[in-house]
Amino acid sequence: MSDVAIIGGGAIGLAIAWSATARGLSVTLADPAPGSAASRVAAGMIAPAGEAWFGEDALLHLQLESARRYPEFVAQLEEASERGCGYRESGALLVAADSDELQALPREMRLRRSLGLVETTALSAAECRELEPGLAPSIRGGLLLRGDHQVDPRALLAALLVAVERAGVSLVRRRASLDVHADRVRGLLLDDGTRVDAAQVVIAAGSWSGSIEGVPEEARPLVHPVKGQNLHLAQRQGPPLATRVIRGNGIYVLPRGDGRYVIGATSEERGFDTTVTAGAVYELLRDARTLLPDVTELELVEAAAGLRPGSPDNAPLIGCTTLDGLLVATGHYRNGILLTPVTADAVAAMLAGESAPDIVRWFTPQRFASPALVSA
Repeated sequence: MSDVAIIGGGAIGLAIAWSATARGLSVTLADPAPGSAASRVAAGMIAPAGEAWFGEDALLHLQLESARRYPEFVAQLEEASERGCGYRESGALLVAADSDELQALPREMRLRRSLGLVETTALSAAECRELEPGLAPSIRGGLLLRGDHQVDPRALLAALLVAVERAGVSLVRRRASLDVHADRVRGLLLDDGTRVDAAQVVIAAGSWSGSIEGVPEEARPLVHPVKGQNLHLAQRQGPPLATRVIRGNGIYVLPRGDGRYVIGATSEERGFDTTVTAGAVYELLRDARTLLPDVTELELVEAAAGLRPGSPDNAPLIGCTTLDGLLVATGHYRNGILLTPVTADAVAAMLAGESAPDIVRWFTPQRFASPALVSA
């Protein structure tokens, strides 16, 4: 019998498993293909300033706390796995590609300053191009976001897989449903009929978290898939196209620092469809070209699509459900990679019998118990 069983082997599920073993808990993790799905498609921005939005103060504080923990999280993970995670403190540049975006910059600046994001500086068009010479001459101005960084999600997942196996996590490459008896979790039922007994279960299956079989309706996490497509490109020679994450015109261009770039991302309500479409490829390249004209000279290596787990309020669901023994960690939407350290720490603490940390209390799954909140 395991102390904990986890359904879902993306960045969140793997990190929870690793953190739980560090607290002395025995862990079984079930996923037919751990280290794949949405986490593998993610760009990997550690971008609380870039993702800041009006009315999302609680979410921003969670993002900032997770970003603060990232350097130590990565250092420990790299030591445990002996693999790099591609963490880079690169900063980001939010640019205005037209007059409308230029007029919005002061409002964007005020928002970030009001939220305490003091590592944000307003720049003229000339100052933007001095920092990033590859920017288009039409760029009108921008904001330098010094606190926004990045990690390579595929390298992160590879490191987490090594770390959890070395820590003794039992990885079961099977689909799992919830085993419930007498209004309490008993463990998992695998698709080959095997039972995995566990005192507690965590659902961390991203967009699929709401469709896990065996979960009582009142405890089912309210998540839905939001499709996102992005492009992976490579620069084989010459000076780098960009050294910081470039955001503007509704997209981002993320340089890995080694000649690789990611352009993203669409946001589509298409159910569980993960088809890569020609229209998305065209639009992403078109919009990226308005920021960095030479982007069309890069080699197109991959076009990918993943499913972000959205929630009714676009904030994560972290913590205990109404079903005894069942916790969830899902609904992270655009911020799954960013929120991995703080989510893993919080859920591991709760699995070890501690109260929910203050930083995640607002994100309890039980906040949707009222029908009025669900429909809001």
